[in-house]
Amino acid sequence: MLVLLVHVQVKPQHVAAFLDEARHNAGHAVADEPGCLRFDVIQDRDDPHRFTFYEVYRDDAALAAHRQTPHFTRYIESTQPWLAAPAERRLGTTVVPTDAGWR
Repeated sequence: MLVLLVHVQVKPQHVAAFLDEARHNAGHAVADEPGCLRFDVIQDRDDPHRFTFYEVYRDDAALAAHRQTPHFTRYIESTQPWLAAPAERRLGTTVVPTDAGWR
């Protein structure tokens, strides 16, 4: 499976609005996209303005499809002005569980 890790630093005054948009995007990704197997939004314990997204997709096509959805477009357009720095993205492949371990 394809894993996308995204790290974002949010301006303090925008954290609540950012979380609303992140929840909306993540919720629709998991509910509406068959190729999105997991979408976690994680808030850093030491820096409450820093967030990590842990996203799992069946393949590159599923990630590409996610990037075309209305909820993703809304998230990007809404949140970009709220970021203190550009998002950091990393792509990986799951080792454990194996692809057969995902439902």
